[in-house]
Amino acid sequence: MENYTYNSFTLQLEGLKVSDDSMYPAFFFFLISYLFIMFSNVGIVFLVFTEKNLHQPMYLLFCNLPINDIIGNSIMMPRVIGNMLLPPSERLISYYECVVQAFTIHMFATASHTILMIMAFDRYVAICNPLRYATIMTNKMVIKLTVSAWGVTFVLVGILLGLTIRLNRCRTLISNPYCDNASLFKLSCESVFINNVYGLTFTVVLFTASIGSVVLTYSKITAVCLTSKSKSLNSKALQTCSTHLSLFMIMFLCGMVVIILHRFPQYSDYRKLAAILFHIIPGSLNPIIYGVQSAEIRRFLSNVFQSRKYQICPEYQICQGSCALDDADELSTL
Repeated sequence: MENYTYNSFTLQLEGLKVSDDSMYPAFFFFLISYLFIMFSNVGIVFLVFTEKNLHQPMYLLFCNLPINDIIGNSIMMPRVIGNMLLPPSERLISYYECVVQAFTIHMFATASHTILMIMAFDRYVAICNPLRYATIMTNKMVIKLTVSAWGVTFVLVGILLGLTIRLNRCRTLISNPYCDNASLFKLSCESVFINNVYGLTFTVVLFTASIGSVVLTYSKITAVCLTSKSKSLNSKALQTCSTHLSLFMIMFLCGMVVIILHRFPQYSDYRKLAAILFHIIPGSLNPIIYGVQSAEIRRFLSNVFQSRKYQICPEYQICQGSCALDDADELSTL
């Protein structure tokens, strides 16, 4: 008869299966990726909130994405990185910390969709109703959209985890490098039929709403661009929409890879790696893509670096001026 440990408050994480030769390269790769995500996303948030020229609805709504990346990666990545250097028997986590980690991870994944949905609405108003943009996208509307994106996410994920924590646990091994809802309810020996039904419904509704809103929005934007003869409008639509669409496709493809690999248990190691990359890839690329595409952010960064160059090397400017005067004196004597 199999022995069970009921409702244990200490759980064991399976972690990534990495060979001894690959351990330290993988450790430094994840560490550098995590530090880059923190630095770039914190920098974007700081830049938007401190630079008055960026106090526009598009940038304020976009700020939700780096905030989401910071929270999602801060809860998961340090433990994943640290566990790589520990033997499997020492990869322990308390049940309450595991629940918090699972809640945060699902908040991260769900908010990635809801935030991109409200960003799509902003682009729709800016391109399809440019004359009414200022009256529609007020500060009050930005707050409403932000609260709705996070509020819907909180409620959906709260129900998801609430259905899981009600279950009694008879196992202690989390077959993942981090805690998520599926790993938690698999610890139970009770029926998880309700969990599976709600989880499937949750995923279908979220993906349908996310994809549907993007398709509907971009269909109307495309129709406006095709009927418009304004080159400036079409150029603006191409620039802003390509940025938003790039972010959506990166997030969508990373998420789909994880979902597809769930159907193939023989590729569980690839699924674990893909699940971690689902946090790393969007979190690393989002600030780069938006920073490259945004003229305001590029202009601000160029001004900052240029002013710092002059502050660091004032002697270089003086030297340039004196050398030019010396050359002029020499020419006048010839």
